[in-house]
Amino acid sequence: MTSTAACRTRCEQCSGPLPLLARADARFCGATCRKRASRARLAAERRRVEAEQVARIPAELRSRARWVRYSSRKVPLRVDGRFAAVNNPATWSDFAAAAAATCGQGFGYVLAAGDDVTVIDLDDAVENGRVLPWAQRIVGALPATYTERGRSGRGLHLWFRGRVPHGRRVRRGEVKVEVYCDRRYIIVGDRVPGTPLELSDLPEGALEALV
Repeated sequence: MTSTAACRTRCEQCSGPLPLLARADARFCGATCRKRASRARLAAERRRVEAEQVARIPAELRSRARWVRYSSRKVPLRVDGRFAAVNNPATWSDFAAAAAATCGQGFGYVLAAGDDVTVIDLDDAVENGRVLPWAQRIVGALPATYTERGRSGRGLHLWFRGRVPHGRRVRRGEVKVEVYCDRRYIIVGDRVPGTPLELSDLPEGALEALV
């Protein structure tokens, strides 16, 4: 029986002829097509992962036109690849457009005045897959809410419905907490299993749990 590889005479990427002396298992006509195919596979895998993320993002966030892409350096991007700005709504998009775009590394949500969405960011809160005691104390003092792992896998993002007068930053020993509510974009990570797929109301005086 003749193998498929032995019968292949065309490049998988450009459909051009394979070199006459190409190996029997050759799939591409040269390095250029091989690199293009590799980039296409990586892009397809990224889209697959992002498609899975969609089902793990609250509808409350997906329904708002507050979305951007982001670069490898965490710079916010428009869906066409140009720079975005957290203080310019004209550079943001709806979720469908941001999820479908291929520029950058993924998508993020812009926190904007009037949205009443607050994110509590616990930096370096996870070690070897376990939430550290200081972070667990904060999580336990707040209502269960939509929670994500940060991009690094070591942080936690707690999303709430509500607004604080201003952002806040706490650095004390191993405790590293930041609170955002405006002019900041948050990279969408991976929902922590078992946490709600909705935002809970931020209790009055909740920031006292951070100290």
